[in-house]
Amino acid sequence: MGENLQSRGRLRPVDLARGHGLSTQAIRNYEEAGILPVAERTPHGYRTYTPLHAAALRAFLALVPGHGHQTATSIMRAVHQDAADEAFRLIDESHAQLLDDHRTLQAVERALRDLEPTATRSEPDAEPASPSPLSGSADTFIGPLADRLDIRPATLRKWERAGLVRPRRAPGTGYRLYGEADVRDAQLTHQLRRGGYLLEQIAPLITQVRAAGGLEPLEAALHDWHGRLSARGRAMLTGAAELETYLRERG
Repeated sequence: MGENLQSRGRLRPVDLARGHGLSTQAIRNYEEAGILPVAERTPHGYRTYTPLHAAALRAFLALVPGHGHQTATSIMRAVHQDAADEAFRLIDESHAQLLDDHRTLQAVERALRDLEPTATRSEPDAEPASPSPLSGSADTFIGPLADRLDIRPATLRKWERAGLVRPRRAPGTGYRLYGEADVRDAQLTHQLRRGGYLLEQIAPLITQVRAAGGLEPLEAALHDWHGRLSARGRAMLTGAAELETYLRERG
């Protein structure tokens, strides 16, 4: 039966699945999800597909790397519901998200470049008064750090509540002591806030900086980030080409 179907331009689920390392159940699931057009049935109830279904499958699989499985599914479903404008809107949203991710990466890189090495401070200031830090310490207090960043001490306290800075407390007085890593985190937070990023968007980066032990080890992560964004962009182009081919074949 398989040879007769293929000779008439008809394909079985296994014919679609085989070339993409998929199961026949996956093909049936894709049809039920609207990723593929509805298949015709033989008199015995077997699904039969056509080269058009194969083109739809190629388009979907090409869309997934750039747009993600959920969005790619929604794009194909919109196409099969004759809602091309909705499909194009979804594609535009993915491109907008990619652009926003590029801008986020650029902002992070600018923030990292702008960070200055933390110098040992000799002009201590109190949190409410003016105590002196421990001799030989690189710690600074909330007042001098706020002045350096040109922000209010209350802003630093807000960042602390959000987990973005984690100053120690001075023994006996309880005043906040910001070490080099704390100053680094505060500077990075400040740069990203100036770029319009929310505290909840900044928190994952601060966590990564801490896990890496500083800024230099993040170079590899930033390089990888660049690579992943470029790969997404190329995948979107590939997906667009396959979708355009499918739309032409579909008519």
